[in-house]
Amino acid sequence: MDTGHQHIVILGAGTGGTLTANRLRSRLPEHRATITVVDQDDQHVYQPGLLFVPFGLADPLDIVKPRHRQLHRGINYLQQAVDRVETGDNTVHLADGSTLHYDVLIVATGAVLLPGETEGLTGPGWNERVFTFYDLDGATRLAEALESFEGGELVVNVVDLPIKCPVAPLEFCFLADWFFTERGRRDDVKITYVTPLDGAFTKPTASTRLSSMLADKGIELVTEFNTGTVHGDTDEGHPRIESWDERTVDFDLAVVIPLHGGAPFVGRSPGLGDDLDFVTVDQQTLQSSAAPNVFAIGDATSVPASKAGSVTHFEGEVLVDNVVAFLEGHELRALFDGHANCFIETGFGKAMLIDFNYDTEPLPGHFPGKIGAPLLAESKLNHLGKLMFQWFYWHVLLPGRDIPGLGSAMPTAGKESS
Repeated sequence: MDTGHQHIVILGAGTGGTLTANRLRSRLPEHRATITVVDQDDQHVYQPGLLFVPFGLADPLDIVKPRHRQLHRGINYLQQAVDRVETGDNTVHLADGSTLHYDVLIVATGAVLLPGETEGLTGPGWNERVFTFYDLDGATRLAEALESFEGGELVVNVVDLPIKCPVAPLEFCFLADWFFTERGRRDDVKITYVTPLDGAFTKPTASTRLSSMLADKGIELVTEFNTGTVHGDTDEGHPRIESWDERTVDFDLAVVIPLHGGAPFVGRSPGLGDDLDFVTVDQQTLQSSAAPNVFAIGDATSVPASKAGSVTHFEGEVLVDNVVAFLEGHELRALFDGHANCFIETGFGKAMLIDFNYDTEPLPGHFPGKIGAPLLAESKLNHLGKLMFQWFYWHVLLPGRDIPGLGSAMPTAGKESS
């Protein structure tokens, strides 16, 4: 394509949009490309911190920063909602009626919660005995509910997949076990984890290990439960969740992870997304199927990888290489292998680490090599890694810095064979 001055428009100033804009600004001088980032608000939430808010382990004020201040100099920030994208004429239509023309478009608008898609979820009992911790308001309200919860049935329910940070609901169970143990109330609280999966996790080896940990901590696991209705009204009998095949699980306090979807404008943009409004892209190049000058990153994509910050970081390296290659008229040679790296808080000052990609499930061993953090094993070192990730997020990941010795591809050194 024309290698003159180009306009790169990035929709979304969350993890993916921010790190992509910063990496591109470092690669492309201002005389060569204008970079415009668009988002509907100016609040950047450190989403892994939401898990800690209900347990008093994180202050909500400490996990929110202005979006525009995370962007490097030379990047334009526009606070405006998106109405739709017309890929045929390279135009973004904004909610105020204005338009943006682009040479390259990158969709990084993440995933949105769709609690209204589950019957009864936002009805009677919502934010009283039915909560979520997947947004800041919900996590803050849940903190009050947990502190005053004296006993009964605590149910953690994943409505459907995919969701952001797939291990977070499990982490919530483990932290709840620790929380109530520390307060002398654990014997009075029954914790149940309810999932549509056939095990605790999507990958067999990790699922077996995590299922065992749930059992060891006295947390009941209910599998293959496809939530159809939430009955939060005490006038209808005991509060309960009900599956499509009419199984029920009673609760006194429910923590529900709602259905997720892509940004609504994706559904209004012809050919851009799938049935859930996630942007359909090549899972290796991250190039859209709608148009060759459109790309997507992070939770906004349809790729079969975890919707997690580490995945977005690894995708970012590939995406920026491919965008630059596209602008220069070259073949897209950078390939994303589905690399995901996740710390799993297990309570009592310990955590587990898993590392995997499209083709390799989480395996025991060490990361990133033969000497390093233990994989698929609890340790205090992994817990410290989880806590340190917040600093890493703001100071390394978002600014778009490389990690010395660690690229986007999953390392195989240090892993035991399956």
